[in-house]
Amino acid sequence: MTEGFETLAIHAGQEADPLTGAVVPPIYAVSTYKQDGVGGLRSGYEYSRSANPTRTALEECLAAVEGGARGLAFASGLAAEDTLLRAVCRPGDHVIIPNDAYGGTYRLFAKVLAAWGLSYDPVPLGDVAAVRAAVRTETKVIWVETPTNPLLGIADIAALASVAHDAEALLVVDNTFASPYLQQPLALGADAVVHSTTKYVGGHSDVIGGALVAGSAELGERLAYHQNAMGAVAGPFDAWLTLRGLKTLGVRMDRHCDNAERIVDLLRAHRKVTEVLYPGLPTHPGHEIAAKQMKRFGGMISFRVAGGEDAAVEVCNRTRLFTLGESLGGVESLIEHPGRMTHASAAGSPLEVPGDLVRLSVGIETVDDLVADLSQALG
Repeated sequence: MTEGFETLAIHAGQEADPLTGAVVPPIYAVSTYKQDGVGGLRSGYEYSRSANPTRTALEECLAAVEGGARGLAFASGLAAEDTLLRAVCRPGDHVIIPNDAYGGTYRLFAKVLAAWGLSYDPVPLGDVAAVRAAVRTETKVIWVETPTNPLLGIADIAALASVAHDAEALLVVDNTFASPYLQQPLALGADAVVHSTTKYVGGHSDVIGGALVAGSAELGERLAYHQNAMGAVAGPFDAWLTLRGLKTLGVRMDRHCDNAERIVDLLRAHRKVTEVLYPGLPTHPGHEIAAKQMKRFGGMISFRVAGGEDAAVEVCNRTRLFTLGESLGGVESLIEHPGRMTHASAAGSPLEVPGDLVRLSVGIETVDDLVADLSQALG
């Protein structure tokens, strides 16, 4: 019998400690391990860059909730991205990325990996024909965010998996915005999933982390080799915090979605809001695909403000419960101006975001309080 998501999140990789019976995996704050004779490793542990029992528990749980063959935990989401790209690409290869990719992802391609010899093209991933037309002989990866950050664009994972595999390329899906609770890219044909576990997986704005989940054992082994060789692993305390957050992901995401739907209703009716970007709206161009591949539509909302950039910045400055800050996916609500904050690195590029755009990460507070706060900020 296949166990449910919440059961896996609480139990996968988390058997009671054999020494004490502790129901929560201990924090193994250890760098090295006693060997039983030369090369005689206990349970495969020799050095904590290569493996650590606390990190193993998190990695096994991540693989279970994403339905993958192997999970790997990293020091940050960008560390996970960099490791994957250098594991599966070589100088001279090509990657297709979203034309509204996360600013940090764009910076990694434009300022770091381009100097290494990896080329990329930003493409509107909602247009499958445009993606197919952008594929080259040297294309090795189609890199997907769905929903995208911050414009909440939707890509058809199954259709893009077909395009990638026809080209003998990999489909990699950044599943950070949806979380594994709302979306299962591997089941739709993706080869690997990437997360900033800082966001919804951790869920409490108290830890930085990243993850990769591979759909096959072979790809998982390649990624694990590079994880060890490159070394940007999650420490045991960070892994423990992330695993603690993962246990409640399902119940948190339900509340995030409930609250976001109420905020969307407010924004749609407000005279100072010119556009609401949320895949749960029937008017959203990706709504039908999102409804097909997502359980619900998430806790992220972007909207555009009448009066342009200055008015958008003023809204961000006037909230009380919506904290002005970067990041997303925590229990607390956040507001930010992408053009000046999370996506400043994309200024002047094809990925530059509109100046009148505001992004919300809707938390799990009492929703009436959030509605009142945003109402007074909009004026």
